[in-house]
Amino acid sequence: MTQLYTELAPGLKISRVLTGLWQIADMEKNGNNLDPVATSQHMASYVEAGLSTFDMADHYGSAEVIAGTFSTKHALGPKAQMLTKWVPKPGKSSKAETRAAVELSLARLQAERIDLLQYHAWNYLDPTWLDQLFWLNELREEGLIQHLGLTNFDAAHLRIACASGIPIVSNQVCHSVIDQRASGEMAAVCQEFGVKVLAFGTLCGGFLSDKWLGKVAPQVSTEATWSQMKYKRFIDAAGGWDKFQNLLEMIHQVSKKHNISIANVATKYILDQDYVGGIIIGARLGESAHVEETMKLFDFELDEEDKNVIHNAQQELSPIPGDCGDEYRKPPFLTASGDLSHHLESMPKPYEAVDGPKGSTKIFSGTPWEPMAGYCRALRKGDRISVSGTTATHKDKLIGGDDAGAQAYFVLDKIEAAIVSLGGTLEDVTRTRIFVHRIEDWEAVAKAHGKKFAEIQPVNTLVEAKLVGKGYLVEIEAEANL
Repeated sequence: MTQLYTELAPGLKISRVLTGLWQIADMEKNGNNLDPVATSQHMASYVEAGLSTFDMADHYGSAEVIAGTFSTKHALGPKAQMLTKWVPKPGKSSKAETRAAVELSLARLQAERIDLLQYHAWNYLDPTWLDQLFWLNELREEGLIQHLGLTNFDAAHLRIACASGIPIVSNQVCHSVIDQRASGEMAAVCQEFGVKVLAFGTLCGGFLSDKWLGKVAPQVSTEATWSQMKYKRFIDAAGGWDKFQNLLEMIHQVSKKHNISIANVATKYILDQDYVGGIIIGARLGESAHVEETMKLFDFELDEEDKNVIHNAQQELSPIPGDCGDEYRKPPFLTASGDLSHHLESMPKPYEAVDGPKGSTKIFSGTPWEPMAGYCRALRKGDRISVSGTTATHKDKLIGGDDAGAQAYFVLDKIEAAIVSLGGTLEDVTRTRIFVHRIEDWEAVAKAHGKKFAEIQPVNTLVEAKLVGKGYLVEIEAEANL
């Protein structure tokens, strides 16, 4: 039988089914904050059943305040694990701002240490995300954080973080029988670095349930919950309502065999994946608990025939586009609003452009090499952008460790960031040149280039060369025409 608890990391034992508190924000969206004392009482039934782990974030309304009230005011509070997230606005930041954000969560949680702090980055092109992770790791070493996790990271940037020596234990991403993005490269990177997926969206906002079997497609409006608005977009992206109904019917056949619900089968299918450390089921505290229904997950097992039925039905769906977390970073935005309007006000450019001679514009990335050798990271003259040979250098740090693929992903981010900051896009790139220090690394580097330029396919050269600087495995330069 499926174990109720698992050790996510040394010293951090969590329930396999976590209770998500994101709907606190939805319940408070009209500006009326929930009473923390009264609302926190509804957390007790979860802990009594063994569902002792709660997941929240700094932007989930007053979720952290409610959780902190439960931890300190209720007899069962000490038995609960409180996992939270930090979702900073995009743009430049400081170590002091990082500390202030963690201390604010600690104050709300009324805790001396955060069990698991999960970090979200909006824009990988701005290397501030790495600064913030390094600063968070310093706070972990100081004792304010027990463990570090990520949320909505794709496989490439999970690799960069782990290969750079940041001790990541989990990555919270959307994952369901409809959204299988986490089962590919993400699962492989997790296995390589000992990271576990914490899966949310396993019930697709309640659509993966008996309630919707055989029903016509709903007209999801602003009267619906944010979750329903969001996951209807996922269903549409997966091929539409008819294909969804076919999947629902196949899951229903399995559920009848075990005399359980569609929701139980859909959730169990994800929970059984070896790269999944836990699944997160949202709760509307005080409105609906579903504790007894959730506990049925631990009373049955899916056999190979069951899994094959579900797998075969999944093959009829269209893959959700992109990698994990892409719904928050690039079109199609599979969010409640269909864009980032309820998340962000603006997206600052990664680097500041400065004027150069004869009408040129330059970008500097802040590496020590640039002033020492007298060059810029990229230069625009008219409609032409040239990007210098770029290594995995961020300030005084080598990013990516001894992982050539991780270094290449970061280098390509820097190149794109320079081009974007000069008014171009990655689609404007016409040529790239790649130099690898060890020829045996060519494939990992080429795959990173292939992922970045899959639809663009510029002219490219890859050669072996002895690179300057200890530890550098790849250097790439680029040309773009606007």
